[in-house]
Amino acid sequence: MKELQAKDVLHRPLSSNFLTDVCKGISIGLATGLVVALFRWLIDQAMLFARFVYPLLRSQPLWLIPYLIAAVVVWGLLTLVIGKDQTDLLGSGVPQIEAILKDQHRMKWWPVLWKKFVGGLLAICPGLFLGREGPCIQMGAAIGQGMGERLFHADQEENKLLLSCGVAAGLAAAFSAPLAGTMFLLEEITFRFQIREWLTALAAAISADLMTVLVYGTRPCLWLPVKFNLPPAAYPWLILFGLVLGGLAWCYQYCLLNSRVWYRHLTHLPSKVQPLLPLLLVIPVGLLDVNLLGGSHMLIDHLISLPSHSAGFASLFGLLGMYFVVRFVGSMLSYGAPVPGGIFMPILVLGAILGALLATLLIHLHLLAAGNYINLVVIGMAAYFGAIEKAPFTAICLLTEMVGTMEQILPILIVTFIAYTVNDLLGGRPIYAALREEMFGLDQTS
Repeated sequence: MKELQAKDVLHRPLSSNFLTDVCKGISIGLATGLVVALFRWLIDQAMLFARFVYPLLRSQPLWLIPYLIAAVVVWGLLTLVIGKDQTDLLGSGVPQIEAILKDQHRMKWWPVLWKKFVGGLLAICPGLFLGREGPCIQMGAAIGQGMGERLFHADQEENKLLLSCGVAAGLAAAFSAPLAGTMFLLEEITFRFQIREWLTALAAAISADLMTVLVYGTRPCLWLPVKFNLPPAAYPWLILFGLVLGGLAWCYQYCLLNSRVWYRHLTHLPSKVQPLLPLLLVIPVGLLDVNLLGGSHMLIDHLISLPSHSAGFASLFGLLGMYFVVRFVGSMLSYGAPVPGGIFMPILVLGAILGALLATLLIHLHLLAAGNYINLVVIGMAAYFGAIEKAPFTAICLLTEMVGTMEQILPILIVTFIAYTVNDLLGGRPIYAALREEMFGLDQTS
């Protein structure tokens, strides 16, 4: 047998298509990052306005009249933008993307791009309990498909690759998290790990994140000051925490998948009128506590400062319990209505509240140091998200990049794994696959 040399094993220089694929991914990422950065900025300005306007409404109730009129105007504009063909515009858009990649659905990229942008702003900016990441992912996919068709003249299979790059870029730009954006694509959308796909998607995610750096800088989008590690004595409580989160993850999936059915049965409102209900209901919530509104980064930041401002255990625990109920019910009412919006941030917020509840209880019982309060908030976010999405790797990558620390990897892994297992034993499904089947029917090819 001939003895092989390096020249016989290695590829010829410049014979790979790697650079071509990466350049396409980078171009899609830059375009997506630009659109998503603007989308994020506009939402952030709306939340700042909410912090200004709701104290004004409390102090001068007469201003409620023009604010209610404004809510009705937003509803009218939202109904006009969504129009009659709602398939691509409702919800996060991720189930629709999965259906496209499985040849169950086709998307007209330009109407989806601009309508999701405008419709997402009209739904999220007034304070509905919806995440920005769903519209960002779908807008990224639309940009990938559009550039594939118009700029690169891609065939059907390559166009799927470019659309997938847009998915990774959209999530990366939404949270300044390129690793999580790529992992989300592999773990929740394509369910495969092919070199060409993940490298091209990673190039798109990195370039999209670079665009957001120009607007937001290099600070993690949800930076939390985790200063202390959990002591070994706290680990048995993590097991209990994982069990509870797994059961509550199943409850979230069950309610979310039934939300639109219950919505129609309980409200008896025509489809066009249904968005008006949550748009009006968020007003008393904002009057109660403006931090509850939106996705909501505001509430997570608020949770971190609560222990230092609380009058005692009972008041803090009761307040956190109220936060959880309002956010859970509000998330279902918001997602159940025919409006655009995602579920990432609402899930993370619920997980943060659950972590804060456990931390408050353990600190009160002298089983946990006060400095570890924030640890359980971070763990709760990751584990609840990982269990509901059934995407533990995405959850860990996302929280690591969003929070800006790797100090809690082991406890996050433990709680996420337990919560994932419990939800799986109860019959839970990857939430986006379940939503896709609910929307388009079972995939006969799988």
